[in-house]
Amino acid sequence: MNDIADKTGLEKNEVQATVEAFMASIRKSLEKGENVYLRGFGSFIVKTRAKKTGRNILKNTTIVIPAHNIPSFKPAKTFVDNVKKSVKVK
Repeated sequence: MNDIADKTGLEKNEVQATVEAFMASIRKSLEKGENVYLRGFGSFIVKTRAKKTGRNILKNTTIVIPAHNIPSFKPAKTFVDNVKKSVKVK
């Protein structure tokens, strides 16, 4: 937050409120089933997971996990490429 405040000249609390409002907007869109695309950064999308069979190892029983939706993030290709170039493998 300090970096954004320094670059924009806004107060830290204003930056924090703006970032939190932005994230709340993304969250509301995903909760409505709408994807959010940020050019050059990535996409926040809703993925559907298929129904599957699982195991409860404590009770040694088979359970059915119903189909469900989950939020997901897919980074943009340019973002991925820049990270690959900039960050060294440890």
